[in-house]
Order: sequence, then C-alpha cells, then structure tokens
Amino acid sequence: MNYYIHCIIISSLLLALSNRCNAQAELPAISPTATYTTNDGSTEETENMSGSAPIVGVFRANPSFTDGWSANYEWRFTREGEQQPWLIRYEEDTEVTFNDYGMTQIVCYATFTNGTDSIVYGEEYWATELTPFTCSIASSKLEMPNAFSPNGDGINDIYQAKTGWQSIVEFHAIIFNRWGQKLFEWDNPAAGWDGTHNGKPVKDGVYYCLVKARGADGIKYNIKRDVNLLRGYKETTSGN
Repeated sequence: MNYYIHCIIISSLLLALSNRCNAQAELPAISPTATYTTNDGSTEETENMSGSAPIVGVFRANPSFTDGWSANYEWRFTREGEQQPWLIRYEEDTEVTFNDYGMTQIVCYATFTNGTDSIVYGEEYWATELTPFTCSIASSKLEMPNAFSPNGDGINDIYQAKTGWQSIVEFHAIIFNRWGQKLFEWDNPAAGWDGTHNGKPVKDGVYYCLVKARGADGIKYNIKRDVNLLRGYKETTSGN
C-alpha cells in the first residue's frame, strides 16, 4: 500500500470516528426547570418551593439535540409518602396549581426515539443524575380582627384578614350592620372592607362580620365576630 492511499484510509477512519463522537455528544437530553408564582405574585425559579396556597408551578423539560428524534414526556406529581402520582401530564411544558397541604415531588420522564434507537430518562436517571423538584404547601391559618380605623392615615384603614393568613383556598366574607343589612362582601382574604356602603362612609360603631373559608389542609373556618369601626382612633408607633 503506497503512502498516499494509506493516508487517505487513516483520514477516513479519523473522520468517521470524529463524526461518531460528535453524534454521541449530541444525543437528545433534557434539562428540566421549575418556576413558581406565589399568592402574592412573586416568581422564583427553584428546585424546592414552600409557602402558602395557592402556588402556581410552571415546569419545562428544556430538551436539546432533538432533531430527527421523536419525544415523549411524562411529568409525574407524587405526594410525600405515596407511591403513585396524583397527577401525570404529557406535555413538554406544563403548569400546575398547588392547593393541597403537604409536599409534592415532581419529576419529568422523557423518551426519545429514532428508528430502532431510543434514549430514556426515567426513574434511574432521576435517582442518579437529578434531584426531583418539590413544592410544599403550608398548613392553613386565618384570623379576623375585631376593629379597624378607616380614617385615611394609611394604618388599619381596611378591614381584612390579619397579617399572616396562609393557605386559604376558599374564602367568602360578609359585613352586616346591626339591623342585619348586608353592606359588603368579598372573596379574597387579601382584600377587605373600606368602611363604606354605596360609596359613602358608614357611621362609627359596631358591625358584624361572617367569614366562611377552607384551608389547603381541609380545615373549615366559620368565623363570626363583631367589628368596631373607629374613624377617630389614631394609631402611633410610640406604643401609647
């Protein structure tokens, strides 16, 4: 074999090896991400999320090098302590609202096929290469105050759930006057009553609040209490 032919053969072998290595380096892969939006509107991309219900999660598989391959995705949502998922989604990207108390573990299984070739990212892959995402919903809490002062000073001007309420998935509140007339109602614990009726301020005095709500943990709230409307009251930071 002359030197020229020998060089051509070596070059062909090296090219074939290079192409094979490049093909192996560009096999389909996934790089899942989770982005959560909490009930106060803040958004965070994280592997582990915890907070008050509802929490909205957006999950993306982020596949790469998929040209020529068919893809199948399976997002699995499994509660802590359980073996079977409570939810399975088959989209590349999916959105889920978490309303129930406790922790959910989230994984994305993916299978890529090209003719008789297949690449699987399944249970073993998540056990060795990736850490499952988690979303934990806190137990519920809800309390209503017994007074407020809608005088425009920016302090306690709205009658609403006390600060610190959490994981309330159903809520309805009604304000009555002492004659049983309904003055106001609302369906969001973050909202409240400004002390008006038909656009006009009501008189100082005692009103009545009825709240029916349900927490993410299944707790039902049936709150009945007097509400003191005190426009003349001025809050200060002196503690007096």
